[in-house]
Amino acid sequence: MDIALLIDGYADQNRHRGWPRQRLLHECLRAAIRSGTLAAGTRLAASRALAEELGLARNTVLYAYEQLASEGYVTTDRRGTVVAVVAPDRKPAAQRHAATPQAGLSQRALALRPQPGPAEMMGAFVPGVPALDHFPLTLWRRMLERAWRAMTVEQLNYGDPAGEPLLREAIADHLRAARGVVCDAAQVFITDGTQSSLDLCMRALADVGDTIWIENPGYAGALAAARAASLNVAGIDIDDDGMAASADDWLLRPPRLVYTTPSHQYPVGGVLSLRRRLALIAAAREAGALVIEDDYDSEFRHDGAPLPAMQGLAPDAPVVYLGTFSKTMFPSLRIGFVVVPPWLAESFAQMRAQSSARGRVAEQLALAEFLRSGQFALHLRRMRRLYRQRRDALVAALEKHLGSVATVHGGSAGMHLALRFTRPELDDHAISAQALEHGIVAEPLSGKDTQGVSGWQGLMLGYAQVPAERMEGLVKQLAAIVHLAAFAANRSRRH
Repeated sequence: MDIALLIDGYADQNRHRGWPRQRLLHECLRAAIRSGTLAAGTRLAASRALAEELGLARNTVLYAYEQLASEGYVTTDRRGTVVAVVAPDRKPAAQRHAATPQAGLSQRALALRPQPGPAEMMGAFVPGVPALDHFPLTLWRRMLERAWRAMTVEQLNYGDPAGEPLLREAIADHLRAARGVVCDAAQVFITDGTQSSLDLCMRALADVGDTIWIENPGYAGALAAARAASLNVAGIDIDDDGMAASADDWLLRPPRLVYTTPSHQYPVGGVLSLRRRLALIAAAREAGALVIEDDYDSEFRHDGAPLPAMQGLAPDAPVVYLGTFSKTMFPSLRIGFVVVPPWLAESFAQMRAQSSARGRVAEQLALAEFLRSGQFALHLRRMRRLYRQRRDALVAALEKHLGSVATVHGGSAGMHLALRFTRPELDDHAISAQALEHGIVAEPLSGKDTQGVSGWQGLMLGYAQVPAERMEGLVKQLAAIVHLAAFAANRSRRH
């Protein structure tokens, strides 16, 4: 083995590190021994001879040899220095790290599903993103400025762990009037959004190993929160009327928690019927379970009057109500809320006192003014009209260009709908990937399965941020991809 060539090559690769020569020699020899380049039993050159060959001081070589000996990589005898028997690492460092990118992660972390990146969150048909260019930003800035001007020195300190009292009161008033929620401000707790609310609820309301029902297909954020809390997830199939729990489900896998999106099921878009809402409340009460009602998209009902929230349908309903302003205002606001039953309010207050972030006072005060002034209700009315127009344009284009291979579901409410393929040979994941190459974000429905296979094959299409006049062209692009996939699948089947 030519040590000089070995050293020269290693020095070139690590020149950017700026190591002194004695460390460079030590690191090079250690790496060669670890990789097996210098095999066990190899006798290294005498320190004086190696120093002369490399043009180094003898002390530099002696230092490297002594370090290797102290680390167990070499041994010394009367004849010199010999490479010891060590477990070689035959893979290059870059390859080792690439082979185990998730080393050290928990099983819960490994089970998380990949989420769209920032670049994908602004493309056509991204679900859950409102029409941001229609938000009254100038008005919101003025309210923020007023909130900052009114702030006292005391309010610069840590805030109320449950949230600013003015905002909690404003939310309670709004929910009573708009959603039929029966609550007072003491039951309202401010969070950083729906995901924060879910994490809080699943830690507070269930123990490790308890069973939670989640709609199948369903919301990946709820699934992630349940797994992070080490809960046992049971996927409950949905149909056009929402979660369809059977008597066998209640008997064979009774839940501690039931997570549902009754106002606009995520991702399929169905609305949980009044009959099923009442039945779910009654069954949960009998089983000693709590229902987590994520009132997702409840503000945008396009066909008919909205159904009232489950929380207010029955006296003392065992329902925890979740809401957010990310969809009605803008996502980066990061303000959501939890409304708990009155018998849980004190315990939740104690929990929040220990775990709350206690910040963003100005934003909460500005939001309280936005609600109190009537501007929030006015903004919702404008957005309902806008989203209805965009929904109508999208449905018309889908029926025109894709009606032969798919059906539309869940367009009666919210900001997204589902396009379900009627041709089983269509691969929604492959079609979604091809659409993304054309700048169209159409998430596959089968990627939302909570447990097993839900039987939903198709695409989830958000329309809130897509102008009505663009729908026809975008759907034509998407239809071309879908029809090409159908043609290829038919041809493959024939052969």
